[in-house]
Amino acid sequence: MSDSSPSSRGYISTQDLILPHIMSTNKMEKEMATIDMTLIQKSAKKLNFGSYEEKEMAAKEIKRIAMADGCVKRLLAELGIVRSLVSMLTDGQDGDGLSGRISAAEALIELAKGTFRNKVLMVKAGLITKLQQLMDNQEFSRRQEIPLLLLSISSLAKTNFHFSPRQIFPFLIRTLNSKETPLNTRLTCLETLYNFSIQLDNIKSMVTSGAIDALLITSLDKATSEEALSVLSNIILSAEGKRGIENHPMATKTLIEIMSREENPRCQELASYLVLVLAHGNKVQRRKMHECGIVAVLLQLALLGSPLAQKRALKILEWYKNEGQEKGCVHSGPRLETVSSLVLSSASDGNTEQNNKAVKRMVKQSLDRNMTSLLQRATTSREFSSISEKALVFSSSSKSLPY
Repeated sequence: MSDSSPSSRGYISTQDLILPHIMSTNKMEKEMATIDMTLIQKSAKKLNFGSYEEKEMAAKEIKRIAMADGCVKRLLAELGIVRSLVSMLTDGQDGDGLSGRISAAEALIELAKGTFRNKVLMVKAGLITKLQQLMDNQEFSRRQEIPLLLLSISSLAKTNFHFSPRQIFPFLIRTLNSKETPLNTRLTCLETLYNFSIQLDNIKSMVTSGAIDALLITSLDKATSEEALSVLSNIILSAEGKRGIENHPMATKTLIEIMSREENPRCQELASYLVLVLAHGNKVQRRKMHECGIVAVLLQLALLGSPLAQKRALKILEWYKNEGQEKGCVHSGPRLETVSSLVLSSASDGNTEQNNKAVKRMVKQSLDRNMTSLLQRATTSREFSSISEKALVFSSSSKSLPY
């Protein structure tokens, strides 16, 4: 029996083009058949014309219906349900309307999943303005619905649909800084900031809202360190962001501390990237980092870090080496060539734990030798100064004698 596939016949017929569409349409019809259209129409009518209690019940029903499939989400949007739910966020009294607002927010979150069009409709319906009004409501702002809605629309920053999110940055920063914020909500805020930071036009507003300070503090928490450093890696790509990180008093020490943590290689890579960008072509920053003890951390990272972290650490060490040669200083401590060879040998050796101990011992011994050398130089200098002073006194005294 011959193969009757389009590729075997050498051409594609009209039937081959139409058949997939018919199958897709049949699948959609089967999915729609399982949904009670009368219930959808009733829910839409209640949202538009019902009492507040009826609207709340309709929002809960729409959330349940929207969980079925993407085509159902599109149908609900075509019925104008998105705009009605957005309006419902600020309807009712402060006390009586809380449960209704929660139901509306949950329905919007479900409608936004996997649908670009519904997210755009939410923004066009004034979702950001509505959420900004709710941010001042202490009872509602503590819940996770606002961060989840902001996360949903933040994915639009990766598309060609542009809108200004500067009004929501203060809320995200305030939520991050609050000690009462649970971990999952903090992670949601960080993911939202990351999405918005992809567009360079948003970074200036983020910086003026205090994002750098909040992200540096958050990066010290091991549970949120990677996400915070990822946002900073986007922020530093703009002139305002880089300047803000450079001028922050705790930026250098924070990044050095994170680079010294061996339990999270990804955080070491991100921190070393930030240090690399800050130190590139900036002697003032390199001097500040040197004073904070970055050389020892770079040596350890170049020997024990991941391949990417090693590469970045070696690059920064090379800048310090070149500066020392320009000044005519003697390079004390491990030579860069020795460090590079040790990196290669430790990568090929399977006994990682033993290598780590050996490398740490070598770094400590090197630093001890440097300290001993500095102390010897200082002692020699003081002894030489003392001898010179005695000689000067003796010579001047002898000249004053009559014989």
